[in-house]
Amino acid sequence: MQLKKLHQVIMNKGDKMREKQVRIIVTFNTTTGAMAMEKACKAENIPGRLIPVPRQISAGCGLSWLCNKEDREKIQSLIDNNNLEYNNIHEILM
Repeated sequence: MQLKKLHQVIMNKGDKMREKQVRIIVTFNTTTGAMAMEKACKAENIPGRLIPVPRQISAGCGLSWLCNKEDREKIQSLIDNNNLEYNNIHEILM
């Protein structure tokens, strides 16, 4: 595919991409910690998902929990109430 056409395809797909928003990223020292967070969030119906740690952040295990900024208090409460092990909570534009 010619470079010009490829650029146009990328631009057209970009029109349908989600707008970047501030999101919460919870990082972990261990994979076990990340999986415990996923299990706890699912049990409490807190939306989110495990993702690779974004490049802007460094963390031990390579997995992080992504959720909406509006859920930050729920996430902190969940961590505290369940004694979940985590590295840090970040706000990042994604």
